[in-house]
Amino acid sequence: MTEATTPETTRTALRVHRARLIDGTGSSPVDDAVVTIDAQGTITYAGPAATAPPVAEDDSSVRVVDAGGRTVLPGFFDCHVHLAYAHGSPPGRRAELDPVLVTLDTATRLRQTLDAGITTARDLGGLSAGFRTAVASGRIVGPRLHTAVRIISHTGGHADVRLPDGTDLSAGMSEIADDTDAARLAVRRVLRDGADLVKVCATGGMGSPYDDPDDEGLLEEEIRAVVDEARRHGGKPVAAHAQGNAGILNAIRGGVTSIEHGYGLDERALDMAGERGVFVVPTLSTVYAGINKETMADYHYQKKVRWSGTTKENIARAIEFGARIALGTDAAVGPHGVNLMELAYLVDLGMDPMAAIVAGTRTSAELLGLADRLGTLTAGRTADLVVCDGDPLQDIGVLGDPANIVCVVQDGVVRKDLLPPAADTGRRP
Repeated sequence: MTEATTPETTRTALRVHRARLIDGTGSSPVDDAVVTIDAQGTITYAGPAATAPPVAEDDSSVRVVDAGGRTVLPGFFDCHVHLAYAHGSPPGRRAELDPVLVTLDTATRLRQTLDAGITTARDLGGLSAGFRTAVASGRIVGPRLHTAVRIISHTGGHADVRLPDGTDLSAGMSEIADDTDAARLAVRRVLRDGADLVKVCATGGMGSPYDDPDDEGLLEEEIRAVVDEARRHGGKPVAAHAQGNAGILNAIRGGVTSIEHGYGLDERALDMAGERGVFVVPTLSTVYAGINKETMADYHYQKKVRWSGTTKENIARAIEFGARIALGTDAAVGPHGVNLMELAYLVDLGMDPMAAIVAGTRTSAELLGLADRLGTLTAGRTADLVVCDGDPLQDIGVLGDPANIVCVVQDGVVRKDLLPPAADTGRRP
């Protein structure tokens, strides 16, 4: 596939030096580190400057970036976004109805998300697979994308946003399935439309008008049918919107890959998730930054307030338990473009800052099946990295402000560069 020939997609060998390296593996930081990247966008070295490979003074093919003592980390993941929707849009309803405007607004949100340090994102409802192709082919700039395309729900469930007169407000977000055969057919439909994974509603939710988080969604046997159908088609993963504990247990027993939200997780569910290797994506941004009485429907606001304390208690327990946590924000419910504030919320509930960084890099790469390519700054991995002002191990909140993300490299291409001119020497003379 031919890339666009704009400057932002021009790849060259890179050497990032005078960096403080946090490589995403959980290892201690390396001061005065060097990261070298070849012209194919692959990391060839990441470690102490003392043992870094030399570069010839007359090698004009290498672009040298002086990090100036700043922190260099792997490109981050957001494993739960809704990029086709503006922040605060009513459930399933886009801010603009004209598809051209929706496309342009979505492209803007993609760029905002990348500039926030998210080089890979998993969209869990509403985003056409065409956006994934547009990013991969260089037509637009944004995070590398996995998309569920639509959400499978039962009638009256979390993703059923039809009005009583039958008007569908989902804007292409929903697939309705009310028995196991319909669930299998729904999987086939979303996969036909290019889905990378399948999303189901195992419970009700906050933003849906007809149910509550404790309500169960698809039956366990229906979830199991979805998982089996996804397995039959390339072993696609299955993400479960699951907030109340009964539905969480149904989803885990049904064989899902990840529990999204997990607000009602109890010890039994944590034990079962641990035994089966199920990931938890807590989306704490919906609790810390997703509650606004002025912009939310009253039913939505009341549910959020009622659940916020319980959510914090249960996710704190999951962190203490050692659950396999990946980073996700539910951006659209919360604001776009400040995705890494989620790290601060994890730390607020008891996670060590280094562990939070690993959750947003290596563990998230494992969830998306990309750990052999992404998630750590180690030789042989694809060169996704960010450079940030400040020390995130002392103040994890520095990563949540996009102004502190001064450089973003994706697949070996410099996508964002706010480094002072003296810090980027360009190509070697």
